[in-house]
Amino acid sequence: MAPLIDHPRRYELANELHARPFPRLTSPASAAYLAIRAAGDAARRDRDLDRAHLIALLDRFGAPHPAPNATHYMGDIGKYHLKWESHTEFVTYTLFTEGISEAHFDDGSFDLFPPDWLDTAPGQRMSSALLRIEPLQSDSWANTCLDDWFERESLAVAHVLDGQMVVASDFRIDTDGHIRFAMFTRPNCGAQRIGRVLQRLCEIETYKTMSMLGLVQARRATRDMADMELELVSLMDDMALKDTGSADAMLGDILSLSTRIERLVAQTNFRFGATGAYAALVEQRINVLYEERFMGRQMFSEFMMRRFDPAMRTVSAAKRQLESLADRAERAANLLRTKVDVDRQAQNQALLASMDRRADLQLQLQQTVEGLSVVAISYYAVSLAGYAVYPLLKPLGISKGLALAGLTPLVVGFVWCALRRLKAAHHAKGALSQSRQPR
Repeated sequence: MAPLIDHPRRYELANELHARPFPRLTSPASAAYLAIRAAGDAARRDRDLDRAHLIALLDRFGAPHPAPNATHYMGDIGKYHLKWESHTEFVTYTLFTEGISEAHFDDGSFDLFPPDWLDTAPGQRMSSALLRIEPLQSDSWANTCLDDWFERESLAVAHVLDGQMVVASDFRIDTDGHIRFAMFTRPNCGAQRIGRVLQRLCEIETYKTMSMLGLVQARRATRDMADMELELVSLMDDMALKDTGSADAMLGDILSLSTRIERLVAQTNFRFGATGAYAALVEQRINVLYEERFMGRQMFSEFMMRRFDPAMRTVSAAKRQLESLADRAERAANLLRTKVDVDRQAQNQALLASMDRRADLQLQLQQTVEGLSVVAISYYAVSLAGYAVYPLLKPLGISKGLALAGLTPLVVGFVWCALRRLKAAHHAKGALSQSRQPR
């Protein structure tokens, strides 16, 4: 029996499911989070630059390097634990440490990222966050802390994971440029659960921010689409009112408009698709928290429904509008092509009718010329034949006039038959050559 051969990527694919483990944290603890996205087409960025930037940070603390082509790294740098991940459009750094400072949100943990190292980042900061994790003393105590730490109007807070934890954030950027998250844990909340919720909160913030990139592009595309809509309507009006003579020019205009629309589709297609995917991830990450209301305050899902979902609906509407505009431009071009084709067919038919009339005239002229040719050829043939028979007329006692009168019908009949046979042979030769042409 032949040995079973594994697919060359079998182990790589299986290990991918376990490539991003959750961190393990015990309360109290703190964390700093950073997401960096390359400028321009981030999905096609040079990922070696991301790994080189990570290695530059690890070398400052003498930490081991990641494996070649790694998309995930976890290790200790000083008293902190570092988690690094490479995603389709961005990379993330998360630092964890035990204990919390007396200050509510001390950005000292973020200072572990050296300023000069941040300045050489191969991209721009998309998001950064500070996370404070401490034991939950009571709901009323936590409620008082939240009023002091966050903006009340936009505060989102909820019991999560069957009441094992209270998480909160107002999703506002503080004076240091960070989003703040608070996590209050009950005594029996395990380290794995704490790490999993922390990871979910960071993902919610990052995917929310990445989704909002689609809103920026949707607004810009909407302005362009408004101009294209007016231009398309004007072209359709011209199509209904103008005569055939301007159809070719209108077809050129509408094809130019279709090209601009397709260019806009190409420019926005990836971002709109990515926005939909990121928005779905935000919803999924919130759902797995299993929220329960905390002291009558709005939950994360309600915050997103009021603040985030309208932006995503705007992106979806812009995408549908662009698709509709492209379809309408295509239909208008097809209608105009049909009109041009019909008009040209009518012109061709008129031209063919004119050619038929011209051919009839040519045929009549040819027949006239053919009759004259018979007369002319017969005249000269009778004259020549007369010279041939003149010596024979005297012995026979026949006059020249009588001889020419007898020869004329014979010569005319012979010439006419000869020309008919020559014409028939020419037509047969033409038909044969036409039948031999490849089809």
